[in-house]
Amino acid sequence: METLSYRQVIQDLLQARAMNHSEDGVEVELIFDRERDRYLVMLVGWHNQRREYSSLIHIDIKDSKIWVQSDGTETGIANELVKAGIPKQDIVLGYKSPFKRQFTEYAIN
Repeated sequence: METLSYRQVIQDLLQARAMNHSEDGVEVELIFDRERDRYLVMLVGWHNQRREYSSLIHIDIKDSKIWVQSDGTETGIANELVKAGIPKQDIVLGYKSPFKRQFTEYAIN
């Protein structure tokens, strides 16, 4: 799959994730930097008088591979990428140490 298709798959998945996430007082912000291939889902607001400001999902495209930099989902965004047709060898779990990546089913780098 070419990089342009990867961009569209990522954007579609993150938009669907944002629409399905609801929490009173907390906004879901989609941040797409298409020029630099950085894609984020942020949670911003207040929940039970506590400030919520975190990255739910952060994905980069680097060297024609999808780097999952942060994943705060239960199902795992990498699993959703695979279901969408992205080969595991094109997905890097960037939030895991380089040593531990060799023990996953995904790319090392």
